Amino acid sequence: QVQLVESGGGLVEAGGSLSLSCVALGDIFTITSMGWYRQTPGKERELVGSAAVGSKPTYADSVKGRFTISMDNAKYTVSLQMNDLKPEDTAVYYCNAYHLSFTDTHAKPYYGQGTQVTVSS
Repeated sequence: QVQLVESGGGLVEAGGSLSLSCVALGDIFTITSMGWYRQTPGKERELVGSAAVGSKPTYADSVKGRFTISMDNAKYTVSLQMNDLKPEDTAVYYCNAYHLSFTDTHAKPYYGQGTQVTVSS
């Protein structure tokens, strides 16, 4: 079993910055990618960005140029640096990892418990 533990988040004014961090714990065999999702009430969870091992991160159009994902596969960590935050970035942010065990035929997704990010106007 894999657990994702997030930290960071909080309240910031528009134009400000916040950083989120996440570490994968547990019986880890192979993590193939890590990233971040976000969700607001009444809406589906949306992908903010992700980084596959050995590849550059990709981002949603809404955050390109403002958010940066950094992944350390050796430490099973991923961070999300958020700059120039906007009120529409307000959401619960979830860490995500795809984990492949030695018995799996394909990697399975795991999510953290979520952390609130609120951007005031």
